Parts: sequence; structure tokens; C-alpha cells
Amino acid sequence: MGILDGKTLLVTGVLTDASIAFHVARVAQEQGANVVLTGFGRMSLVQRTARRLPDPGTRVVELDVTDEGHLADLGDRLGVDRLDGVLHAIAFAPEAALGGNFLDTSWAEVSTALHVSTYSLKALGVACAPLMPAGGSIVGLDFDATVSWANYDWMGVAKAGLESCSRYLARYLGPRGIRVNLVAAGPLRTVAARGIPGFAGVEASWDARSALGWKADDCEPVARACAALMSDWFPATTGEVVHVDGGFHAMGD
Repeated sequence: MGILDGKTLLVTGVLTDASIAFHVARVAQEQGANVVLTGFGRMSLVQRTARRLPDPGTRVVELDVTDEGHLADLGDRLGVDRLDGVLHAIAFAPEAALGGNFLDTSWAEVSTALHVSTYSLKALGVACAPLMPAGGSIVGLDFDATVSWANYDWMGVAKAGLESCSRYLARYLGPRGIRVNLVAAGPLRTVAARGIPGFAGVEASWDARSALGWKADDCEPVARACAALMSDWFPATTGEVVHVDGGFHAMGD
């Protein structure tokens, strides 16, 4: 028996099999969960990727988290009676909001980053809450927002907002028995990461400074943490940021 036997999960953010979300979905299925994926934009690619999961018939639903219509009828389109867990693996910032352009980034570009990467956690949580009448777990993917990172710029601000948003969402969904937590991962070689200028430098220093070391090509530790948080093994944990980064966040120079 797996720790997610009998549970139905919604996993957003799958693009390729290098996506963190793909590995969360894979581990969840290995642990007994029924998984529904959402994709946006490149739906044919998401569908091809879904066929590489343990369940090649995994359902894929289109979702643009900035589209109120998509959110309003999400419950109807998922084709499930209930959800026990949701993975929020959605983030985006325009090129002009990264790469050292912090002082010159326009509000239009910043607002896009905040809408997609921060506000969407609340929007997704509200859309899914009616399908979680018996409670459940919402887990978001984070990157350390306690410091500024070279070139990360407005995405760093968006992640700081995500951390605060998760705490407020935990407050307001808590009475419904819905837990909200984040997993702060170390740098991983995903498609999204390749779009961040200077990512290779962050990756190189991470392994050297992490207490346990760090493998940027291994999504398994992060996927297992997300699966565990969506299981029944953390029944009284909410509003938390769980670091899965080899211990990097706790080490000084």
C-alpha cells in the first residue's frame, strides 16, 4: 500500500519529463494516487509527457490560471468527484523581469509575474476548495525568498509573495480542513530554470555549500516531499515552508 492510496490529486505545471511536477505526479501514482494533470499553451506536449507516467492514460485538462473562466469551470472539467490534494507548480516572469533588469522592469511586466506566480496560488486554491469538502492539502513549489539572488529579480519578489500568500491561504482555508504548504527546492535543471540568466552559477555553488550536497538533475527528493505533504502523514502542518535543498538554507559562509 502507498501513502496516497485512494486519493485523487490535481498536479499543475507539467511540461516535459524534466518538470518537477512530472516527478511529483509519477511518485504520487507510484504511491497509489489517481492523478489529473493541467497544462497551458503547449497542450500536445503535455499530453505526450503524460503518457510517460506510470498511468499512460492520465487525464490532462487545460488551465490558464489567469483566465477566470478556466478557473470558474475547473471543477466541472476535471471529471472527478473530489480532490484530496493539489500541486501548484506554476511560475512565469517576462524576460525583462529577470537578468539584472530589476530597476528598469515595467509594472506591466511585474504584474504578469505576480499574477502568474503568486496570485495564482490563491486563485487555484479557491477554485479547488469546493472539491475538497472533507479537507485536503495544497502544496506549492518555492525557491528561497529570504535573500536576493543575482538575476532572479522580480521572480524572487514573486516567490516572497508566494510564501506570504500561502500563509494567508492556510489561515482562511484551515477551517475547511485544507492545509497549505510550500516546498522550497534547491536549483533543479528544469525547462523553467534554463530561462533564468546565471542559473548555472547558482547550481554550481549549491552543491558545495549544502550540508548534504545537492544534485541538480535529481527531482526525486522534492517529489517525495510533495507527495508526503499531500498524504495523511502531515495532518497538523500548514502555513509551512519545507526546505528540500540539501540543507543549503541553514548554512553560513
